[in-house]
Amino acid sequence: MNPHNQRKRVFHLHVQEKDACCTSGHEHRHRPSPASSAADDHHHGHHAHAHADACCSPGEASGSTPARHDPPPTGTSQVRYRIDKMDCPTEERLIRNRLETMPGIVRLDFRLLDRELTVHHRLADAQPIAIALQALDMAPRLLEAGAPVAPVPPVLSTRLKILLTLSGLAAVAAEVSIWTGGEESSWLVVALAVMSILSAGLPILKKGWIALRNLTLNIYFLMSLAVVGAVSIGKWPEAAMVVFLFAVAEAIEALSLERARRAIRSLTALAPETAEARVADGWQEQAVARVAIGSRIRVRTGARVPLDARVESGRAALDQAPITGESLPVDKQVGDLLYAGSIVTDGVLEATVTAVAGDSTLARIAAAIQEAQAQRAPTQRFVDRFAQVYTPAVVALAVLLAVLGPVLFAGTWGEWLYQALVLLVIACPCALVVSTPITVVSGLAAAARHGILIKGGAHLEGGRLLKAVALDKTGTLTQGKPALTDAAPFGDLPLAEALLIAASLDEHSTHPVARALVAGWRRQQPDATMLPVEDFAVLNGHGVKGRIAGQAWHLGNHRLVEEMGVCSPELEARLALLENTGKTTVILCAPSGPVAVFAVADTLRPESLAAVQALRALHVEAVMLTGDNPATARAIADQLGIQEARGNLMPEDKQAAVAELRNLHGAVGMLGDGVNDAPALARADIGFAMGAAGTATALEIADVAIMDDDPRKIADFIRLSRRVGSILKQNIALALGIKIVFFALALAGHATLWMAVFADMGASLLVVGNGLRLLRK
Repeated sequence: MNPHNQRKRVFHLHVQEKDACCTSGHEHRHRPSPASSAADDHHHGHHAHAHADACCSPGEASGSTPARHDPPPTGTSQVRYRIDKMDCPTEERLIRNRLETMPGIVRLDFRLLDRELTVHHRLADAQPIAIALQALDMAPRLLEAGAPVAPVPPVLSTRLKILLTLSGLAAVAAEVSIWTGGEESSWLVVALAVMSILSAGLPILKKGWIALRNLTLNIYFLMSLAVVGAVSIGKWPEAAMVVFLFAVAEAIEALSLERARRAIRSLTALAPETAEARVADGWQEQAVARVAIGSRIRVRTGARVPLDARVESGRAALDQAPITGESLPVDKQVGDLLYAGSIVTDGVLEATVTAVAGDSTLARIAAAIQEAQAQRAPTQRFVDRFAQVYTPAVVALAVLLAVLGPVLFAGTWGEWLYQALVLLVIACPCALVVSTPITVVSGLAAAARHGILIKGGAHLEGGRLLKAVALDKTGTLTQGKPALTDAAPFGDLPLAEALLIAASLDEHSTHPVARALVAGWRRQQPDATMLPVEDFAVLNGHGVKGRIAGQAWHLGNHRLVEEMGVCSPELEARLALLENTGKTTVILCAPSGPVAVFAVADTLRPESLAAVQALRALHVEAVMLTGDNPATARAIADQLGIQEARGNLMPEDKQAAVAELRNLHGAVGMLGDGVNDAPALARADIGFAMGAAGTATALEIADVAIMDDDPRKIADFIRLSRRVGSILKQNIALALGIKIVFFALALAGHATLWMAVFADMGASLLVVGNGLRLLRK
């Protein structure tokens, strides 16, 4: 098992006991409904999960709280800095090279988009860390634990725009002066070049010196070396053009990163800063930070919900797309949950706050995205390792070219030094290094915008490798609650009258199957009223009875009609037909015998068939795992076109099934509710939690959290992962391909310094733009 799955094993102990209560049950002595596994004190048979809410609700999970992914190393302290000068992987590598070698430093967590660094250490005092960062000219600012993320300043300030403009004009003027017959060593050309270099190049030269002092061969060192080398051989205009083009490239890359940052911010800064809360003398606008759990708030049409809350009065339609990705408004009424950041499109609601601002679903989404940014994707780790070998090798090759070129080949020392400098600029790995994080962050943002929360680049990349997905049945492929599916007369009594009598009897029962029958009657006869019932009684394990208009009625399961002695071969055949399709049967009996047959079952989600078909189109095998008996599992699987369905599975059985599927197919995903299926989620290569909005446990456990209840998003995730993998390969090919072409031109003597910088800048912009395309998905 990989280290990630080992970390998730901590969830097993506190969920297996709950899982056992969700799949327990026993067979009736008489021929039962295939869906029946109820305890004897339940009056209708039903499938194993029908009463699971009482013991399996994610909101009521007992035991220890699940740990976050990548928890802080044991025995360490942590210090958090805001570093405004750290905005690309080049600065990250410089900081890593400096801090990771310091005694007492255990781990570094970077959030480049927020320009934050968290250092996990075992030092008595964190001051040496700040000193080391200041020596790198990073100007760190200490952030208090739990402090909110401050807005990142604009990347292009007015001052920077003026300096870039001045540098560009001076560099172009120097080149024009040469083209019109001027000398490279003339005072005008040199003055213009110096003006250009001083306007835009001082930060580059300073960073290059810092890199050299810390023995780090990064882009700033290479560019500084190219500029100094060009000046030393009298190539002043080219030195100026190198500085200007590189500064422009940096500014454009920074703008691209700012676009990705805005995409993330648009997902995490949706909740308003104030809430309309009830006070002693009416309603008052208050800062959300001051609104406590249990407070009453009011949300009007057009307003955003400020805090997670439960509706106490009113009805309204809400746009939950920012949280769940649902495209259509969702109707909310008394008892329903509201998510901070969702928008009331029609209506007014009063609700009781269920979570403070820092613990809302939106806040947990923000935290998950921020953690995901800090994790390094496999491709990024590979590229970083490649660059660590590639850059020194190219520097060594350039030195050999400058030293041995005049000796082994024709040409002057100055000409070969110039070609070596061109080679250094061309070989810069900036485009290669920047391509991966911008692509991964864009993919994470695109997924979150559509209600798919991915807990890191490793999972985003890993989705394309999935060959099979194990799907829990109850609450995942099905609605998770019974519904009336069949109603048919069994005699002369009209069906409408039989259904009214049955609903009147079951109105007095709290059993889930009874609730389903009553709800079905209300849908079919919305204007009818219940009949009064006298002498009502519950027949434990059988059903209910009562008198309506002086006549005795019995309503119950298969066992009831057998014990009453009114079962017939015709009724047996009718019941078998329903039970063999995984439905629970309910029979209404008059003193003369059965008069109507009803069936209740856990119904499919409307999206489930499309979800399975989408997986099949991606050549991903769908396998259903359930605690229900095999007949019920097979009946549901046949409706969805799933070839393999396994029933009677305890949590540890599901875990073993996932392991078996891994051996059979390769990489396997597991889709469940985030709690009851935790062992299987932990064993899978990627665990998907269904309906994670508002459920803290699911957000913690899952590698990928589906914020609404739409299983089709599993295929969406796999498609996105494949798209990300394709773009990463394209970016690596682009970055290396462009360098190979210009490398050949440099060796042939046809490339100039400013052409080399232009090629490097073009490669960087191509890969960044290619990665940002994911934001449109």
